Amino acid sequence: MRNIDIHITVVEDDPGLRDLLQEELESAGYQVSVFAQAEAYLDSDAAQSSHLIVSDIRLPGMSGLDLLAYLQRQASAPPLILITAFGTVDQAVDALKQGADDFLTKPLDLEHLLVSVERVLTFHQLRSEVEHYRQSKQQSNQGPAGIIGSSRVMRTLYDEIERIAPVEGAVLILGESGTGKELVAQALHQQSQRANGPFLAVNCAGIPAELLESEFFGHAAGAFTGAQKARAGLLKEAHGGTLLLDEIGEMPLALQAKLLRVLQEGKMRPVGSDHEVEVDVRILAATHQNLEQKVADKGFREDLFYRLETFSVKVPPLRHRGDDIALLAEHFIQTVNQQQNKQVKGLSSEAQELFYAYSFLGNVRELQNAIERAVTFCDGDWIKPEHLPARMQTSVTDGVTEAASTQQWPSLDDLQADYVRKVLAHTKGNKQQAARILGITRRTLYRWLTNDD
Repeated sequence: MRNIDIHITVVEDDPGLRDLLQEELESAGYQVSVFAQAEAYLDSDAAQSSHLIVSDIRLPGMSGLDLLAYLQRQASAPPLILITAFGTVDQAVDALKQGADDFLTKPLDLEHLLVSVERVLTFHQLRSEVEHYRQSKQQSNQGPAGIIGSSRVMRTLYDEIERIAPVEGAVLILGESGTGKELVAQALHQQSQRANGPFLAVNCAGIPAELLESEFFGHAAGAFTGAQKARAGLLKEAHGGTLLLDEIGEMPLALQAKLLRVLQEGKMRPVGSDHEVEVDVRILAATHQNLEQKVADKGFREDLFYRLETFSVKVPPLRHRGDDIALLAEHFIQTVNQQQNKQVKGLSSEAQELFYAYSFLGNVRELQNAIERAVTFCDGDWIKPEHLPARMQTSVTDGVTEAASTQQWPSLDDLQADYVRKVLAHTKGNKQQAARILGITRRTLYRWLTNDD
């Protein structure tokens, strides 16, 4: 950024010093606005356009320290350099601790002034670029509908979403509880031809069985006791859009038969009505259950299962997503920081090791809850093991033992990848140190990491 594009505000009640500062800064090529009081600056257009403020501490009305405190409460306030007399240097040092960027002492050294201005502006420009890079990096780790993850299994999922979304057929979304099946449904809707239509989601397990039919298909006035007015129902409300049936495995068999007719013919009959109505809605169904087993046990209609299963996607569990655990943890830490006005920087290496060793049977939802608790109890910069739920602190860290307890024996490749991740977490990403611990060359480590991606 050129000096001519930079707007500096001077707040100084001494007219001679104010004019001197303006002249010196303008001669260096900066745009300059001057004010005798902080209140006048805050009421001006300069408050929205300043890249830097140079302010005396002692001012009539609002002091320079009061101005600093005000700016600290703003989301994107400009940096502040304070001017102080020798007798208030201690006060200026305290101001630096409160967030001021630098201070100058009277009588002013004008060369020092320009050096300080350039240094502060350069620092904030670099910090802005780092933040922009961080946000860009985070966005590159996001999939559709804001799904966080860049692991191989998630990139495969993104590809499946992209291929299936434009298709009009029903989709079955499979995955353990807490994996983010509703986010996948939203991504399918957003990338479909129905993106401008409504997206509704209903949990089939959360509605009493006797109300399910009316909830889905609507009812005519007087269809049953309490039905004083006609109701359209979810299928009609989602007309032109998408309806997600979460926990489809809990839907009663009688209702499954009616849903199948909607899928086949696009027609339904509200409860208590003599007339059929047409509906144009795409059905997405989600479940954590084994529907094939339910079909074998006569708990789910075979014809409906095959109709739904034509297009199916499986959302991977968190324990299969590798470094996505760290990405998700960082995302949730930032979110909770904003909610609680905290500045937790991230996971300590010990906490990272616990996260990579933990099985996360509750998946992303469990991780999110763990981070919320950890940030709440963390009073420092880094989340430590003692901030995590007790079950994580005492969890079994041996990969084989964990897999045996869940009846999912890992392959040697899985164990190797898991161990490499733990070593990298311990070395905080230092690949040279990690290779030394693993007893391999850095070239071998890079090859392993590339293959794991």
